[in-house]
Amino acid sequence: MSTPGKVYLIPTVLSPEALHTIPAYITAAVQPLRFFFVENERTARRFLKALDRNINIDALQLHLMHENHPPDTALAKKLLLEGNDIGIMSEAGCPAIADPGHLVVQVAHKINAQVIPMVGPNSILLALMASGMNGQNFQFTGYLPVKPPERIKAIRELEALSLKKDQTQIFIETPYRNNPLLKDLLANCKDQTLLCIAADITGPEEYIHTKTVKEWKAALPELHKRPAIFLLHAK
Repeated sequence: MSTPGKVYLIPTVLSPEALHTIPAYITAAVQPLRFFFVENERTARRFLKALDRNINIDALQLHLMHENHPPDTALAKKLLLEGNDIGIMSEAGCPAIADPGHLVVQVAHKINAQVIPMVGPNSILLALMASGMNGQNFQFTGYLPVKPPERIKAIRELEALSLKKDQTQIFIETPYRNNPLLKDLLANCKDQTLLCIAADITGPEEYIHTKTVKEWKAALPELHKRPAIFLLHAK
């Protein structure tokens, strides 16, 4: 039986202006690849062209995967068993973190295909590093519930868990819902709870600040449609 192809987990930029955050060895890994599973086809095409303008985008197969469109794992398995290498790319940052790329990785492990995670920017770790919060005990929750009653319940539960475990709680939101989330955080968390807001990480408008809930109430940042990540640590 022939050796299956490899799966390359390819980080992309967090900000369009931050190509310098991508290590040079990623370009070399991407150049020979012809098969990709991507969260956003337009973003993927733009990123690949930015890495190397000589890449023939039209010769590539870009297979979509997102929240409402799981990756075609049967196709991924077929490609790998035929000896083809596959690249996985998120819309921003590291793949298989808060996107469906992990389903392709699961297939790779089942057929003993090599999985190669590649170094690149990740908003969770960059925000945690810059927050001043507990970096030895933290939890990433992903997206909180959309509906206010459920979201408020989740916020209170995360704050209680943070206090109980001395644990940093990290979560994200769709950019156009950032302001309502911030409003609910400030209305339902205790005044002394620390909240870090990290927006446009690695970009020219990078904004990373940690304050108490009481301090945030005095001056709210405008977060509408800005890629942001939130960190909470109860005291």
